[in-house]
Amino acid sequence: MSESTAPRPKALIVLSSASRLPLSEPADHEIRIGFFLVELAAVMARFERDYDFILATPDGEVPHLDINGMALGMLGGSRLGLDSARIALESGFEHLSPQKVRAKNPTLVKRRADELALAHRLLGRMPVSEPLPRTDAEAASVRGEIVDGLETAPQHEYLSIQQLMERHRDPADTFTLADLAFVHMPGGHAPMVDFHDNPWMGELLNTLYDERVPISLICHAPIALTSAKYRVDGDGKITTTADHAFKGAHITTVPKWGEDAILTFGYPKVPGERTRLLYYVDVALKDAGYDVSLTLNPAAVKVVWDDDHALLTGNGPQAVDEQAARLAEIVRNGTNSTS
Repeated sequence: MSESTAPRPKALIVLSSASRLPLSEPADHEIRIGFFLVELAAVMARFERDYDFILATPDGEVPHLDINGMALGMLGGSRLGLDSARIALESGFEHLSPQKVRAKNPTLVKRRADELALAHRLLGRMPVSEPLPRTDAEAASVRGEIVDGLETAPQHEYLSIQQLMERHRDPADTFTLADLAFVHMPGGHAPMVDFHDNPWMGELLNTLYDERVPISLICHAPIALTSAKYRVDGDGKITTTADHAFKGAHITTVPKWGEDAILTFGYPKVPGERTRLLYYVDVALKDAGYDVSLTLNPAAVKVVWDDDHALLTGNGPQAVDEQAARLAEIVRNGTNSTS
């Protein structure tokens, strides 16, 4: 008889399934968005060998991959600012073709290929957002290839957050949130739509807190914490409280001045129009009672671990490598072992 194999530990990945982001300016305008793979792949790659992943979105729909997160400059980790500026010069001032930009950046090209292979393997078939007028030219040039690759991926199951909670509460179901090693939620602008002010997200976060499961949020994903005021009971009744478990937690996220810069010069910019979001993530979190720590340089790396709340936050794709390493340390040592 073969020796039985112990079940592998599990981790939960919660992605936004939003594909359109409403703007305040221009009025009645939306842009195509999704989640940033770079803010997820480094985490999954670090744990893939020993952990199984449960996939979820707020509504159980398949997430959209944001093509803007596939720009080579986004893949530089702590060098994001330098790489993005250099590639902008290569494609703009030097007028290099996408092929020549790729030839000058083989390390970034390889990282993107590796992360797309991971998405094919672990995330499955999913749509890719349409390019915007200011989408990086090199990223836009490979969209068709990315779409073709993901269309051949197997279809994976994405649970809704409500389904997660119902399974957790069902005594006949072997699934329990208490067994999770950690939860990670990537950004991109998409979480601003369905992580924000979401009662089921609030119930998930509070239950994870009760079970002392480490929660990792990066870039725009910390907006989920605006939902922590909600609880949803077994009958679906929603209640709110200002004095929830996460109030006052020390966190970081994308700063308002960084958001304004990308709205002025980057891919979300609507050509010829002043472009503004309905709200800023850092402002909304401060208004919700969080201790938000930001960097003056929006491309600088910042990762914050709040041990009292078992909460790990990072300020953008530049922080994902450090955040993945920090999360591995927290999981390895236990939530009370890392300051």
